[in-house]
Amino acid sequence: MADRVPPDRGADAGGLAVRLRGVTKAYGNGVTALGPFDLDVRQGEFVSLLGPSGCGKSTALRLIAGLAAPTKGSVQVSRQVSRHAGEGRAGQAIGFVFQEPTLMPWTSVRENVRLPLKLAHVPQAEADGLVSEALSRVGLSDFAASYPRELSGGMKMRVSLARALVTDPDILLMDEPFAALDALTRRTCQDELLQLWAETKFTVLFVTHSVEEAVLLADRVLVMSAGPGRIETDIAIDLPRPRDVSSPEFNAVRRDVARRLTSHIAPARAPAPAER
Repeated sequence: MADRVPPDRGADAGGLAVRLRGVTKAYGNGVTALGPFDLDVRQGEFVSLLGPSGCGKSTALRLIAGLAAPTKGSVQVSRQVSRHAGEGRAGQAIGFVFQEPTLMPWTSVRENVRLPLKLAHVPQAEADGLVSEALSRVGLSDFAASYPRELSGGMKMRVSLARALVTDPDILLMDEPFAALDALTRRTCQDELLQLWAETKFTVLFVTHSVEEAVLLADRVLVMSAGPGRIETDIAIDLPRPRDVSSPEFNAVRRDVARRLTSHIAPARAPAPAER
């Protein structure tokens, strides 16, 4: 395991999927959520963003997805024109999985997964095949006609994943997707995600608060500082897959990442003794 300095190249050059340079995101209330923030992610790479609440992890994903524009700096996504401060960007094959499944309760699993294709005006016959394939990939073919209220938490998250995958994205953005699941379901979903990633090699940016989850899943773990967020440490995870969370090697890496996560946080000062 070693720190890695990202290459200084634009997206698509040398196989980069995402490049952020000098990015800052500030809001009208005077709060700066992110920046200055620089990031390079290679095509097919699995990268975890790890940091305390409020450090801008989710903001970074929203900027990459085009759901928000940077206040300063530029965001580049492979095969797309750079988006600079104040500019929008044309659509890109990006899938986004949020912490909550955000499913439409009034319609079926099939129609929930179909939604991105409807918005893209994909012909129905073609969309039918893509929806069936996406549901098969997440093991939910038998639940296509079910409604969200009939599903467990883990199944709802798999529907959300299928909806993100139905457009065959090059980049998958995941914002703490498994945080609300119980431990067993969470591990099952982690294993399923890794299997899908191994099969397709889409690029993944995965936000999490869990050191163990970051080390289990990622090629690289980016440790972020408290807001305004910036990358404090870029750590390559040199562990073979599949990874055993109970192994001494895994836990040595986990402890090191945890140490780096807290090393830049100033320890709280003990209160001065009261004068007598």
